[in-house]
Amino acid sequence: MAKPSAEFMPLNVAVLTVSDSRDAASDSSGDYLREALTEAGHQVLDHALVKDDRYRIRAVVSSWIASSDMQVVLVNGGTGFNSKNSTPEALLPLFDREIEGFGELFRMISYEDIGSSTLQSRAVAGIANQTVIFAVPGSTGACQLAWERIIQDQLDARTRPCHFVSHVKKP
Repeated sequence: MAKPSAEFMPLNVAVLTVSDSRDAASDSSGDYLREALTEAGHQVLDHALVKDDRYRIRAVVSSWIASSDMQVVLVNGGTGFNSKNSTPEALLPLFDREIEGFGELFRMISYEDIGSSTLQSRAVAGIANQTVIFAVPGSTGACQLAWERIIQDQLDARTRPCHFVSHVKKP
C-alpha cells in the first residue's frame, strides 16, 4: 500500500445491487458496501436494487452519472457468466474510459481465494461524466475483497502515487 500524504476528501457515492433473487432484507452485499463507505467517511447519497436486466441497470446508473452530485457508483452483482448476467454489457457503453486494470487486478487478488473460478468474474470499471464506476460480483466476500484491497484506496486522496479522487467531478 502506498503511503498516505494528502488530506482525506469524502466522496458522494451510490450503490446498486443487481440481483434476481435478493430483496432489501437480504441484500448483504449492498449493506456491506454502504457500511464500508460510511465507515471510510464517504457519503452514500443513493442506493437501489434492480433485476439483472441491462436496460434497468443502465437506466439507474445513467441517472447517477448525469447527476451533478454523484462522484462514484459501486455496482455489485450480474458480473458472472450466467446467460442472464448483464452488468458489463449494461455499463461498458456508458464509459467514457474503461479502467482495464481493475478487472485484471480483481481477478488476480480473487485467485488467492477462489482459484481458477475467478475466470468467471467479469468485474469492470470505468469513468463516465467524471463519475468513477466499479462493478464487482454480488457475493459479500467479493465485495469485501474489492473494497478492502482495491476500491477503498482508490477513493482516498491520500493514496500515492495515484488515486481516482482527482478524476471525479466537483459537486
